[in-house]
Amino acid sequence: MPLRHTLLALAVVLIWGVNFVVIDVGLADVPPFVFLALRFALVAVPAVFFVKPPKLPWWKLALLAIFMSFGQFALLYLAMAFGMPAGLASLVLQAQVVFTIVLGAIVLRERPSPRQLLGVGIGVAGLAIVGGTHGQGAPLLPLLLTVAAGLSWGIGNIVSRTAKGASGLSIVVWGALFVPVPALLMALVVDGPSGVADGIAAISLPALASTAYTVVLATLVAYTIWNTLLGLHAPAKVVPFTLLVPFVGILSAWLLLGEEPGAGELLGGAVMIAGLAVATLRVRRRAVRVG
Repeated sequence: MPLRHTLLALAVVLIWGVNFVVIDVGLADVPPFVFLALRFALVAVPAVFFVKPPKLPWWKLALLAIFMSFGQFALLYLAMAFGMPAGLASLVLQAQVVFTIVLGAIVLRERPSPRQLLGVGIGVAGLAIVGGTHGQGAPLLPLLLTVAAGLSWGIGNIVSRTAKGASGLSIVVWGALFVPVPALLMALVVDGPSGVADGIAAISLPALASTAYTVVLATLVAYTIWNTLLGLHAPAKVVPFTLLVPFVGILSAWLLLGEEPGAGELLGGAVMIAGLAVATLRVRRRAVRVG
């Protein structure tokens, strides 16, 4: 990718890495599905009145929103509400890298190069190192929910790849319209009407700040960049950047929540960076003149 696109991808990594800590703060006061509905309602309104609809069939936009927005975050929020640590969540969610590469090869026939496969393999090895040390005490259900969230994100990446020519911002804003209603319905099923009302009434200043971050930075800014990059480049070139998200997530959870990383986590983060470099950076060979 061009240097400018690489820097944009790294900005997304930073925003999303810190976002796990921000979500953890918001979920302390607000039930997960209420938090999800609030997030995407504010993403859509008032922006939907100023942003033109994307040049996409409505069914494709709905499919993208269901998997990348509703499915991913409904499962992730539920996992974190059940006790998934923020740092570990940032790690396990990156199972989406494997799902995206595999689905991209099967559905889109975009075969990753041997170098990209090697880079992803190194990155996954780094994830395994971190997971082997950081996730020893993680309950099974939150872990499985987070893996399922990664699968939903991976499917959303593939759908986004087919949305060539559509504005990344318009996809985010108009796609957000498909999230609040099913999120509220899930909230009513899980928490009941009284639980939903109590959750809304209990929204605190930290929860509002968390919502603002997830709406403006993690959604409007980061997903606009992400969808744009996926529309310009093959998934195998874009998705490996998210291997850095756990490194940022674990570091921010350490600094802000006191989740101290061990030596294995630090080693795994270094291996992930190496994998990203192998998967995404091209080595330019200079011609050697003879004589």
